[in-house]
Amino acid sequence: MSRKKQRVKYELDSGDMRYLADEEIKVILRAADELIATGGRSMLSKILKGSKDKKVLEHGLDQCPAYGYYQKFTLQEITYRIDWVIKKGYLEIEYRDRLPMLVFSGIGWEIERETFAEELLQKLGKLLEGKDYSFVQELKDRNRGMILLLIDKIRQTGNARFIPLLRAWKEIEYKKVQAEIQKAIDCLAREGKIF
Repeated sequence: MSRKKQRVKYELDSGDMRYLADEEIKVILRAADELIATGGRSMLSKILKGSKDKKVLEHGLDQCPAYGYYQKFTLQEITYRIDWVIKKGYLEIEYRDRLPMLVFSGIGWEIERETFAEELLQKLGKLLEGKDYSFVQELKDRNRGMILLLIDKIRQTGNARFIPLLRAWKEIEYKKVQAEIQKAIDCLAREGKIF
């Protein structure tokens, strides 16, 4: 007779947290993006702490831009902040098998999508100095809404220097994304300036 494994229980505790600045919410969501549906609160707190934990390093979580943001706080103080974010509805917890995993709520994903698209825009902007656009390979198969937002952000820069990068990206994308990239290329070719 096999015993059914019990779900790992958790209890949210935001301590005496009453408020988090928008920047802190964005940072917590950015760190959470690294482990959505694959990790939980304790791993998220280790990323934010800047932990040298074996699993953090094995999975490259030390490469997250939010890594070490709360390095001066204890893991418990960080967990209070994470639990506050969950209680306020920016993140949710869903069980995968018997383990509680973090997932974005609708509003949490909206915030993270904007943050991540802006991060990618900055990264792509740095590529304009050279001619190596191979990073665009990493954009394929990302969340479509976030990618369309990124393309729009590129278009809004008005910087025609993005055109060669967009052409390289267009070659590896699916048709719907290709069409949006072409619209951005056309707009930048018409109205863009060289910065």
